[in-house]
Amino acid sequence: MSTLLQIVTFNQFQPETIIWFVVLALLLCVSAAVSGSETAFFSLSPGDLDKIKKGRSAADGTIMRLLGMQDYLLATILILNNLVNICIVLLANNVIDRLMTFAGGTAWEFIVKTVIVTFLLLLFGEIMPKIYGAYNPLRFARMVSRPLMGMKHIMRPFAWMLINSSSVINKRVAGKKGNLSIDELSKAIEITGDHSEEERQMLSGIVGFVNTEVTNIMKLRIDIVSLDVESDFDEVKRVIIESGFSRIPVWEENIDNIKGVLYVKDMLPFIAQGKDFSWQQYLRPAYFVPEHKKINDLMEEFQSEKVHIAIVVDEYGSTLGLVSLEDILEEIVGEITDESDVKAPTFYQKIDEYRYIFEGKTLLADVEKVLGFDEEYFADLEHGAETLAGLMLEIKCDFLKKGETVTARGVRLTVEALDGRRIDKVAVNTKDAEPCVAKNN
Repeated sequence: MSTLLQIVTFNQFQPETIIWFVVLALLLCVSAAVSGSETAFFSLSPGDLDKIKKGRSAADGTIMRLLGMQDYLLATILILNNLVNICIVLLANNVIDRLMTFAGGTAWEFIVKTVIVTFLLLLFGEIMPKIYGAYNPLRFARMVSRPLMGMKHIMRPFAWMLINSSSVINKRVAGKKGNLSIDELSKAIEITGDHSEEERQMLSGIVGFVNTEVTNIMKLRIDIVSLDVESDFDEVKRVIIESGFSRIPVWEENIDNIKGVLYVKDMLPFIAQGKDFSWQQYLRPAYFVPEHKKINDLMEEFQSEKVHIAIVVDEYGSTLGLVSLEDILEEIVGEITDESDVKAPTFYQKIDEYRYIFEGKTLLADVEKVLGFDEEYFADLEHGAETLAGLMLEIKCDFLKKGETVTARGVRLTVEALDGRRIDKVAVNTKDAEPCVAKNN
């Protein structure tokens, strides 16, 4: 106690100090009301707003008028709150000087005048009223609405300056603010920890949507279910039943010469017709797109042209593949299946730690992902090849026979099965793979 008296000397109490205490308490109440009103007005639920609209009290009408000019309401609250808080700090400093004197060079004056006063101001002038306003927004808004309307009129010139100056600043900041790149968005999604794996995959699909080309998602020409324009109607019905598709491309002479698309629904009225039925007259025009078209642009074209599939062609007009609306949607939301779909076999089979069997048509990006390799691990060897079979042909520079092996960066690729000249299955052995690869077992 004696040490405290050496640091602080209590002055003689003066009667007018009581007046300053009363003013200080009133200002603290005003600060609490203003702080709580900010939370209360902007926490009103649709149910609360409905009660206010139906209410006939003067407070309800005032609340609606205040909410109709939210910029001025918020500006008034901010100006008034800061003004009152500054007055509280200055007045508290004056009251403390009247009550006590601190020895020179001590930290107690800073603790009492700054730390304690700030704590009390935050607790009773900010935190507690905001909590009450958040839990009782309608009651609090009705309580402070009319005084707040009066202060809005008084503070209107200052509120106008604040609103206009902040709008100028916002416009300048918006003009200077650059757009986030796709890479930055992708990295942001990767480091975000509050999303499930499914949500993260969907967000990644949306981010990469604008940069994805149709060649990345199309069905390759060798996998397209199609019809020869010379086929009889019995053959058409057989293909329709076996494929389960609702739209089937039709070609003449070869698949590079697409004549149109057959819509299965157009054939339903003629299902009982014989093999000589002229189904060709019901062909609809095919929609062609270049191989490097972005899928977001194609989505817009699908919507405007009211089509669901497009034939992907190269610069010479040769058919590369087929892309559908479902393929585009699956790029965002993942695999879409319905009751007519059968479970497709996986494009690879893992034999042991180092050995795999892949389909020859598997994209190199998918192979690298399955094997745990770095992205574009085979980039220096592919020379434009996009599939595993294409990579083998690029390395060999010739057709391969069953059992023949090529090596890509230490990875042994062996022809497991052929379909004519096409490589159907490839055995992959990564035991001697070069470094810069992380196994993902």
